Amino acid sequence: MSDVWIGVAIGIIKGITFLCDLILYVPLQVLRRPQKKLKFSNRIKGKSTLEIDPSAPYRTVDSFTELTTTPFDGCDCLDDLFVRAVELYGPTKCLGTRELISEEDEMQPTGKVFRKAVFGDYHWQTYDEVNKDVINVGSGLISLDNSTRSNICIFAETRADWMVTIFACFKANLPVVTLYATLGDEAVVHGITETDSRIVITSSDLIDKFKKLIVGLPSVQHIVYFEGAKKPNLNGFPPGVKVHSFSSLQSLGSTPDSMLAWEKRKKARREDLALIMYTSGSTGMPKGVMITNHNLLSGMSGQCERVPGLGPRDTYVGYLPLAHILELSAEVSCITHGCKIGFSSPTSLSDQSTRIKKGCKGDVSVLRPTLMTAVPLIMDRLYKAVNEKVNEGGKFQKALFNFAYEYKKDRYESGYSTPLLDRIIFKKVRKLLGGRIRMMLSGGAPLSSETQRFMNICFCCPVGQGYGLTETCGAGTIQEVTDRSTGRVGAPLQCCEVKLVNWEEGNYCSTDAPCPRGEVWLGGGNIALGYYKNPEKTAEDFHVVDGQRWFATGDIGKIESDGCLRIIDRKKDLVKLQAGDYVSLSKVETTLKLCPLVDNVCLYADSSQHYTVCLVVPNQKQIEALAKKLDIPHDKWPYLCENAQVEEAVLKGLQEQGNKGKLERFEIPQRIKMVCEVWTPDTGLVTEAFKLRRKNIETHYLKDIIRMYA
Repeated sequence: MSDVWIGVAIGIIKGITFLCDLILYVPLQVLRRPQKKLKFSNRIKGKSTLEIDPSAPYRTVDSFTELTTTPFDGCDCLDDLFVRAVELYGPTKCLGTRELISEEDEMQPTGKVFRKAVFGDYHWQTYDEVNKDVINVGSGLISLDNSTRSNICIFAETRADWMVTIFACFKANLPVVTLYATLGDEAVVHGITETDSRIVITSSDLIDKFKKLIVGLPSVQHIVYFEGAKKPNLNGFPPGVKVHSFSSLQSLGSTPDSMLAWEKRKKARREDLALIMYTSGSTGMPKGVMITNHNLLSGMSGQCERVPGLGPRDTYVGYLPLAHILELSAEVSCITHGCKIGFSSPTSLSDQSTRIKKGCKGDVSVLRPTLMTAVPLIMDRLYKAVNEKVNEGGKFQKALFNFAYEYKKDRYESGYSTPLLDRIIFKKVRKLLGGRIRMMLSGGAPLSSETQRFMNICFCCPVGQGYGLTETCGAGTIQEVTDRSTGRVGAPLQCCEVKLVNWEEGNYCSTDAPCPRGEVWLGGGNIALGYYKNPEKTAEDFHVVDGQRWFATGDIGKIESDGCLRIIDRKKDLVKLQAGDYVSLSKVETTLKLCPLVDNVCLYADSSQHYTVCLVVPNQKQIEALAKKLDIPHDKWPYLCENAQVEEAVLKGLQEQGNKGKLERFEIPQRIKMVCEVWTPDTGLVTEAFKLRRKNIETHYLKDIIRMYA
């Protein structure tokens, strides 16, 4: 089809679409007039706008007088939430696991071998069945170690058994230590040793790893493993360490003696410690955040309010690490409200996932969830997958999709729906996630505005951002479903309040016009106790002001006219990339500066990207020698800094130095810009002590940074 006829066809389709929206869906359009100002306000605790103190806290209008502390009245601990759910939803589906039918190795065109799997249907446990397992596991844990409130460490991937275990610990009032399954050996040893964990719960796939680590873990007396497709080799553990399967733990817990001890357990109180959740530890060893029952109850009371209609009709797909507060609080909230949770993994999520055999269905195609949380990396992959599919089609298909996208974008941003396009064009896109998603929440790192808008339009559901940290139980702000803006993280939840603290070094003040700016502090019942066995860091980041507990996030935000928060900067030089990985800029720079080709470097990390870039002040002598080796004229110094061959060689040298210094892949820069200007205090780019002035460097080289990320 020629371009002319394509244009004519698209014009006709546009006219038909407009008439359908105008005539057939008039009643819907009346209901979907452009949105009014959000129901949030930047008024402070009942004061009028004229009385606002810019340094005072911001609250949602729903909780001016009192912040919420529990999702349901009468629930004073996490086990109360589970008991209530079992009573209300006992015979209904609760936790679902997909049957693994077969696995086989498959050679890829690149020469790599991937393990491909064929899965069957989901098999479900009801709330009553899960409750029985929870009691048996809790009773079994008490039987293994009858000491008072001994810490239980969970070091395993996301699965149904993980959730059974943590609810068992909540019921038994045993603090849970959570560690990412992908943590390095040193970090794992640190977390288990620091918390004196006697029982470690892991998976059969990680048993071999524990054999290597167990020598450095004198506190460990019992290892419990979740069973997998293959039975692990249990030989090689020291005589003093006992290894149990998860099913044998449940059998132990069901014995009369165990049940007798179980009945004597003490119920958890609100102030009792529930979690010691370890962070990713990108600035040295990970820190254990101490979270009480009260903290998590408070956080969920705010989070759940922003999910309209959360209840038994919903199906949630669980695939992110449960050692992350975002996933844990989401799944506990879902169970509290009677939802079904079907478990998955990033490698089996969709039909195109790396572990799914070609021609077989991914987990979401079978589960067809209605709710989903995601990190920006996952959403960006979906964004690219849709674009690639569109570009693979013919000219007409591409033109039709582009018309539909731009048409809906215009209508969406004006506050209207496009039912015809949703049913004809975007229905196929929605099927990538099962076709029933009604709400998605992005967290863990900033989501780019472009990806957020694309997801809103193509998946026909609200895709909002939230803001919270482990130290705040994942709660802080969440976008309201009616908020059609991008790049913002919403207004404060009803469980907490936000205030902006002046950061003079960065020129951010709560009196800035038109929008107040400053370091974001979060306060409320959801603020954790502090860091485990780390009083110095606790005193640095946690504060009590007028009886309210606050956490200083280190992020810089601004409050916009409707009371919503936008994160615009970070106070510290610690930056979280798109996938949630932290990069310590100064640590990486210290390693890279050992490369002989450079005199100085400034690493830059954009939180909406998955890689870092670097501004480089090269060593002139070394660069000229390199140019001579590459047979490049080397008598004109400034031009060498712009030579593509030289730049490629310097980048390779920096990457080799990064590998030599054992930097993580995401820490090593993927692009560089060589600058011939030497950074001295006179330039304003470094201090008198030659420490980098990051903000000044970013401003000075902004165009170069944009080009490196283009």
